[in-house]
Amino acid sequence: MKKQLLRDLAELEHASVITPDIATSIKQYYTQKEVNSGNRLLTVFGVLGACLVGLGIILIIAHNWDDLGRLLKTTLAFSLLVTGQLIAVYVILKKRDSVAWRESAATFLFFAIGACISLVSQIYHIPGNLSSFLLTWSLLGLPVVYLLHSSMVSLLYVGGITWFVCETEYWSHGLVSGHFYWLLLAGIIPYYINLLRTPSEGNFAIFHNWFVVLSVTISLGIFGKSEEQWLFPAYMSLFGIFNVLGQFLLFTSIKRRTNAFLIIGSLGTLVLLLITSFDGVWVDIFGEERALSYSVSSPEFIVFTALTAGAMFLLVRKYQLKKQLLGNPMEIVFVVFAVLFLIGHFTAIIPLVLVNLVILMIGLYYISYGTRENHLGLLNYGLLILTALVVCRFFDADISFVLRGLLFITVGIGFFVANLRMLKKRKNHG
Repeated sequence: MKKQLLRDLAELEHASVITPDIATSIKQYYTQKEVNSGNRLLTVFGVLGACLVGLGIILIIAHNWDDLGRLLKTTLAFSLLVTGQLIAVYVILKKRDSVAWRESAATFLFFAIGACISLVSQIYHIPGNLSSFLLTWSLLGLPVVYLLHSSMVSLLYVGGITWFVCETEYWSHGLVSGHFYWLLLAGIIPYYINLLRTPSEGNFAIFHNWFVVLSVTISLGIFGKSEEQWLFPAYMSLFGIFNVLGQFLLFTSIKRRTNAFLIIGSLGTLVLLLITSFDGVWVDIFGEERALSYSVSSPEFIVFTALTAGAMFLLVRKYQLKKQLLGNPMEIVFVVFAVLFLIGHFTAIIPLVLVNLVILMIGLYYISYGTRENHLGLLNYGLLILTALVVCRFFDADISFVLRGLLFITVGIGFFVANLRMLKKRKNHG
């Protein structure tokens, strides 16, 4: 604990500003804070050390690999795995309460599993491809998360299954279906939920939020086959789920700027709205005659329906818990967009106009909300939304360059004036 803080506490206690009990509580708080900070630092260096040791061993073996016999190669491959397992057993029996030991041992074992699989496959020329290797590695690595309660391996696992689904569905055609991703993701959900409920795991929980949200966002696209146009409202409903989840109790303690659900939900909603604010998009989506009855039986429509139902359930549940009829407009955009998408099967003009109006209303809402709450970030976010809308119309609308220039000047002046008024307001109330 810093000496200056101790001197200040002694001075405040001597002047009877605070009681001895309060002074003791403050000292205990900062002492525990320093201990936690030291533990986090030790955990970070432990994980990095485990990664470097594992990579170093693999590089040394790789340098002399061609000169080794098959038996020796197999022995070395399994020795990495056995070493990792022995360290893990030692940690479980002797060091289970040490986060640094658990995370370091689990990380080493996770990479040892991957190295052993790849080396044995190379030695005995076992057929396969990258997607099957990632699937096997993920399945064998999942128990490590629970046995050692390792958040680092959990993050590596989520990254691995995301790589698996990209490799299988987007980059190449694997021997296994990318839809196994959803079962793999379900395997980590119990650990993730427990992590969210553990206050001491705050930083790891924040990282998991980002990894899980981005992983699901990336992977939803694998459902796009013959009726991929339904992925537009499906993604909008997914972002609606994120927007609502980000306001639930488990995430309200997280700062807004680190709340992955709110950030990805809001930005994803806005990006989809901006994309569909161009008339060419609606023409491309509904340019060919498509029977709505045929679309209803497609996997894309089923996914859209399921996500929309889930978003509606969470929205109703949130209103029941908070007794609030209207919150952030981002959380109800998915309902409006679903209706507009259905209308788009018959005419493109109405949804095109209304999408632009929705973007305008969202921008004005954030400007008003940021002004009311004296929040520069929200104010500028609203201004950026309006700027994005103006930029889109700059390339889309048939207006003169003089008028376009005047629009940009107006928006620029709006940025300056709004921020200046906010800063003056803060100064007057400060």
